[in-house]
Amino acid sequence: MIDKLEAIQDRYMYLEEQMSDPEVISDMNKYKKISKEYKDLKEIVDVYKSYKELIGNIETAKEMLEENDVDMREMAKAELEELEPRKEDMEEQIKVLLIPKDPEDERDVIFEIRAGTGGDEASIFAGDLYRMYSRYFDSLGWKTEIVSSNEGTAGGYSKLVLEVSGEDVYGKLKFESGAHRVQRVPKTESQGRVHTSAATVAVMPKLEMEDVDINKADLKVDTFRSSGAGGQHVNKTESGVRFTHLPTGIVAESTDGRSQIKNREIALQRLYQKIYEVQREQYESEQAQKRKSLVGTGDRSGKIRTYNYPQNRVTDHRINLTLYSLDKVMEGNLEEIIEALQVAENAEKMKEGAA
Repeated sequence: MIDKLEAIQDRYMYLEEQMSDPEVISDMNKYKKISKEYKDLKEIVDVYKSYKELIGNIETAKEMLEENDVDMREMAKAELEELEPRKEDMEEQIKVLLIPKDPEDERDVIFEIRAGTGGDEASIFAGDLYRMYSRYFDSLGWKTEIVSSNEGTAGGYSKLVLEVSGEDVYGKLKFESGAHRVQRVPKTESQGRVHTSAATVAVMPKLEMEDVDINKADLKVDTFRSSGAGGQHVNKTESGVRFTHLPTGIVAESTDGRSQIKNREIALQRLYQKIYEVQREQYESEQAQKRKSLVGTGDRSGKIRTYNYPQNRVTDHRINLTLYSLDKVMEGNLEEIIEALQVAENAEKMKEGAA
């Protein structure tokens, strides 16, 4: 562990020198890349410095135990009783910091909420989830843009697609993909009976062309007229966009946006994601399977969380976490749940590293 920490510290110092190099400063892209790596390493380097100082204090205290002076030995013993537990805690912290980060965690996302089973109540719940997530996004200073929205007949949304951008967005939101179940008395219920409804969430990291091995010449693009809800604009213009990746036959399309430009962007993102998943499974199938084991496949059919209003309870079924603070969660206080999921993922990664 010490060798790895020393190597990280050496890298950190090298990056610090690079950031003052005029040649690097003049190249904005290079400077930005180096600056980001420097920032990513800073936390672990700071912890390592504190750890080395702590080790030094422990060694000094142990030397004091050999002194003839009884008071000095008692002082050293008391200091060791305080420092040794701190050493163990810090070593655990360092182990977590040394877990390799998923490069996708830093990405912005396409965030989709859909009403599931439950009719009007499902749409109302989808709207409640949107409000919950919006408050959470705001608390982190993230930016959101509504790409498309279809309102429910009794309120809420039947479908809502957002772009969310900020720091480590996918790293926090990737656990939200799946079916969210609500148990409560619906506004539409006249007899006061508790109903169970559902909405689904899908979180897709935004990918760039260079992230995926795609030759532009292998892409076929078609435009078409959207059908269904959307009014005259949708019916009269070819705003729908469909991409076909000719070597694999993979197809992705979008009619979510009102403009062809926006649909082109969404369809291309979906195509990137599909091809990226295929490529990742080919080259990293074992690692990908391990990563998915905590949160499932992200399939919308997998129930991940229940929101029980009569009991003011929220339960995340993947990690058996139950909180009796649903009212606060629905106001956007999701940090405790998301941190618990991140801790569970890190614990799993540590097991993999030890295997």
